[in-house]
Amino acid sequence: MDKTPRAPARIPRLPASAPARESSALMLALVFTGLVIYASLYPFTGWFWPAGQPLSALLVPPWPRYHLGFDDASNFVGYMPLGALIYASALRRGRGPLAAGAIACALPSLLSWAMEFTQHFLPGRYPSLMDWTLNTLGAAAGVSLGVAVHSAGAGVRWSTLRRRWFMPHSGATLALLVLWPVGFLYPRNVPFCQGITWERLQEAAYDLLSDHPLAPWFEWLWASLGANTGTLSRAAEAFAVALGLLGPCLLAFSISRPGWRRAALVAAAVTVGFAANTLSAALNFGPVHALGWVTASVPIGLPLGAALALGCVFMGQRAAAALGLVALSVNVALVAQASSDPYYAESLQQWEQGRFIHFHGLAQWVGWLWPFAALAGLFRRVVRNDVPVAA
Repeated sequence: MDKTPRAPARIPRLPASAPARESSALMLALVFTGLVIYASLYPFTGWFWPAGQPLSALLVPPWPRYHLGFDDASNFVGYMPLGALIYASALRRGRGPLAAGAIACALPSLLSWAMEFTQHFLPGRYPSLMDWTLNTLGAAAGVSLGVAVHSAGAGVRWSTLRRRWFMPHSGATLALLVLWPVGFLYPRNVPFCQGITWERLQEAAYDLLSDHPLAPWFEWLWASLGANTGTLSRAAEAFAVALGLLGPCLLAFSISRPGWRRAALVAAAVTVGFAANTLSAALNFGPVHALGWVTASVPIGLPLGAALALGCVFMGQRAAAALGLVALSVNVALVAQASSDPYYAESLQQWEQGRFIHFHGLAQWVGWLWPFAALAGLFRRVVRNDVPVAA
């Protein structure tokens, strides 16, 4: 009988603590909270104290004498995503379903009350107990939707799908990808492109520095910087459209594994971007003009951007992030030099003077700031040293 001692069986050991995963729900909830605050308090000017009103009388907003159906629907629907996102974020952070539901109902309700209270001190804003009630009910409806989705096992399926398709620590980038089509709901001067033009920067600079002693010098400086702006040629606009699609695709590639799944992401980007631009035109000019945003350069630039993106499906994550930095930088430069066309100017008038003033900050700021946030995310991916995940 062989009495040679045998080595004990090696038992695999798990790390003491797994690295925390970024939650895209938390990122989206924070962004949505900021947008709610902006939309509730815009334009942040003309602050005053209500005459003859003690502070105690302002704590409970009055019930309105009249109300509009569009405003009621906006107040209810607008808080549904916030309730659902906070509920999903609380679940991701280890809260139980009951505690997550309570948090997701309480926080939006407190936010709504704070907005109604603050509106006492803004001209043109009328705090309303009905608005607070509808906001709270909307958040509760969002929580109920989140509970139903979670009970159906969608949370587990999403976690599994995310592990298969995307790299760890990709929550912030996923949130950026979700916000990308939101920027198209505000009219853009170049289809499929986001950013801010020199014209808008000049207008903001003139308003800010109009009373400054050096205002003439600033006017000369801004005029010099914007001297080369004008209408883009058809080739330049088509190239800008192609980069407008290629940039978010490369952002998605920086957190996804090379292979056929990236081709599906390209198809999804084309579909979602086309649908968002079409919805924006339909909201501004009616369903008959839903495709009015399709200029002569779109049928050239869109297939070109898709072809360039499909050519990068087997590229590494860091290389995709580096190429995305170049594509988005050039795209931002082209958008900044493009002047406003009559369609764009009329769309802005529809948004800024019509009923879409309720969503003024929701899409405008996303469209202006999204490319710069994406550039920061891509730069983070380039310089980051991710530790390989053990099998």
